[in-house]
Amino acid sequence: MSKRSIAILAALALGASLAACQTATPYQPNLPGNAASGGYSEIRLEPDRWRVTFSGNSMTSRETVEGYLLFRAAELTLQQGDDWFTIIDRHTDKDTKTYVEPDPLYHPWYGPAYGYWRPSWRFRGRGFGWRTWDPFFGDPFWADRMDVQTVEKFEASAEIVTHKGAKPAGDPRAFDAHAVADSLKPRIQYPAPK
Repeated sequence: MSKRSIAILAALALGASLAACQTATPYQPNLPGNAASGGYSEIRLEPDRWRVTFSGNSMTSRETVEGYLLFRAAELTLQQGDDWFTIIDRHTDKDTKTYVEPDPLYHPWYGPAYGYWRPSWRFRGRGFGWRTWDPFFGDPFWADRMDVQTVEKFEASAEIVTHKGAKPAGDPRAFDAHAVADSLKPRIQYPAPK
């Protein structure tokens, strides 16, 4: 087996193993060392006021990030012994990065042993007669292939105030913590056991 074939197989194996490892952020605390990056965090601002955040990785949808934030707000409210919460302020931020990399399976310079030499061919184009493929002036088939990938990550945050008793009717910013937790719990994905 040639060195090029071995390199291609190694690149494919590495890509497959990395793809298998990358999963959406589960519902977990945002701590260093987690198998998947991201998770929830909160800061107590006053005795009944909190800033709650959920950060997702590039595999986590905006809908999931916002749902996990709402679930954490309900869970935190119940942990404090309260019954409902009000969302005072809420934001969802999107971080977008675009990566442009050469195709890993194509090396346009044929390795360091050949310097800047690349082959060139003449071919018969439709209706154009003979054409020359020159790697320095572009190639209709192979030259300068690029892998362009756009990665999005979402982070949702909210400032909440927790309350005891019955939720007031008619306030669209007020949420019954028991109802929210019961409604969202079936959709929550927890980290896989270690």
